[in-house]
Amino acid sequence: MKIKLTKGELKKQRDALAQYLRYLPTLQLKKQQLQLEILQQAGLLAEKKLARENKNKSALHWAGLLIESPSQMKGWIKPQKIIAGKKNIAGIDIPVFQQALFAPVEYDLFSTPLWVDIAVEHLMELVSLDEEMRVIQAGIEILKQELRLITQRVNLFEKVKIPEAQEAIRLIKIYISDQMINAVGRSKIAKRKIEEAVFAGAMA
Repeated sequence: MKIKLTKGELKKQRDALAQYLRYLPTLQLKKQQLQLEILQQAGLLAEKKLARENKNKSALHWAGLLIESPSQMKGWIKPQKIIAGKKNIAGIDIPVFQQALFAPVEYDLFSTPLWVDIAVEHLMELVSLDEEMRVIQAGIEILKQELRLITQRVNLFEKVKIPEAQEAIRLIKIYISDQMINAVGRSKIAKRKIEEAVFAGAMA
């Protein structure tokens, strides 16, 4: 790192250091908020996965009947639209699952087995859970990407910018101090020579 050993550069480095020290706590706070939210979202994702597993287990006693299900059942459980809102975390928007919308189920009540109603509702809930987990995972990825960027900035400030500014200030202050000492020394020598010259002139 090349720096100018001047008072102007000293002020520049001091201003830069003050800016780094002022901005760093904001970055550190944002980093902590992102880390906390990632943990919370990961916990929510784990809850949804468990809920899906439990729902799957509850369907075991009738799942075998799906082999007899009409082919259009697949169309009934395919979402027409996924509605998601937004949540702002430390200035970053992440998606928040709200609802999966399905087309109305229409079939002949006389030719369709009674268990189809329960199966369709159950499968819609499973699909909704899958979509919710997908949205949560997408939000986690957004947060992780932002956390990587913020961590890089924090490290840049803590390990590079702040130490560089501090070292530059130290070197400039040493140089200026040495220059002042040398100037005082030169001044004393000049003063002594003048005094000697005056004394020699008086003695002549």
